[in-house]
Amino acid sequence: MNVLLLVLAAVLLGMACVRADRVRAWRTGINPSATELPDSAFTVARVLLVAMAGFGVYTAVQGFGVSDGSQWSDDELTSAVEGATDSLDGSFTYGDPLDDASADFDGDAYATTLKDEIVEHGGGDAPGFGVDAALSSTTASDQASYLVTADGAGRSYCVVVRRAHSGNVETVAPGLSGDAAKVVQPKYTFAVSSRTGTC
Repeated sequence: MNVLLLVLAAVLLGMACVRADRVRAWRTGINPSATELPDSAFTVARVLLVAMAGFGVYTAVQGFGVSDGSQWSDDELTSAVEGATDSLDGSFTYGDPLDDASADFDGDAYATTLKDEIVEHGGGDAPGFGVDAALSSTTASDQASYLVTADGAGRSYCVVVRRAHSGNVETVAPGLSGDAAKVVQPKYTFAVSSRTGTC
């Protein structure tokens, strides 16, 4: 659409450059009895054609800007994945106190965390959407691999997330006292790495 607008603008500018005597000769050839057009009519027509061409160019440039803003470039995705990897590597979370410390890692839930983190590190020019983190079939109870892609980017990344049970944290349940208030939560630490290509 944007290219079509630029072509149309070029055609309009070409029409504005046609000399008045050529238009008069063309009109006379088609309709010899047609009234003569004054020079002012050609001036107004040229102004209108140039204005329309200018508007077409402006609209096309704005359209290219919108298209660029809705697509990820390879550089934008690279920077976002690197930033997300650095941010998530070494992060931790607490598990449910009623869960066994060896409970399996929920790779599907972590995919949302990974996508959100990549979008957050995309920078000002990158769109805030269009990132996918597909869970690989090579998942384990404590590890998951994600194929990260983004709309418009030709490059993909494999992000590997390993979760380790790094101890327990004792907290106090609100509203209770004594031994009944003690709650032990498992702490899980994440080791995150990424590389170019598929998983």
